[in-house]
Amino acid sequence: MELSEPILQDELVERCKLGDSRGFAELYRKYAKAMYNTSLRIVNNTGDAEDVVQEAFTDAFRSLDDFHYKSTFGAWLKRIVINKSINYLRKRKMDMIDIEKTNIGHIPEEDTTDEQEIQLKVEDIKRAVGLLPNGYRTVLTLYLFEGYDQEEIAEILQVSHATVRTQYMRAKQKLVQHIKQGALS
Repeated sequence: MELSEPILQDELVERCKLGDSRGFAELYRKYAKAMYNTSLRIVNNTGDAEDVVQEAFTDAFRSLDDFHYKSTFGAWLKRIVINKSINYLRKRKMDMIDIEKTNIGHIPEEDTTDEQEIQLKVEDIKRAVGLLPNGYRTVLTLYLFEGYDQEEIAEILQVSHATVRTQYMRAKQKLVQHIKQGALS
């Protein structure tokens, strides 16, 4: 598929644009769990993730006329959920420092920890990610789980690319540290 090809119209979205209440319920059921998981990985609290998802769906449903198939509906909704999750963390004073505006020394680009020696179950890694500070967890989640590149993350978080790169490296180091110290037990 070429990038210039338009995204096919979604019948369910079109029904919702026409005010079909069953369509809204179906659309919610189709995407709610995935959007909840996306938000949970960022805000790290089930109640907060539920609130974010409800607000995101409310905003999306109100703005359906602004959705013109430049992406899939799921991608459009995911962007809303991610932005709402990040805004939620900002309101809670997320620990994100612009590294370029500090006097912190340069951190080496290479991670000397041999991460390949550590083999854990997925649930253990999820728990370890949950132990990370908000800023680290947000960058790591957007990069590894949501597939955004570092430049996109910098734009979303409104910080420099250097800050994102540093936060990502530190998040990986902290994650490995939690695992090695047995903080998962």
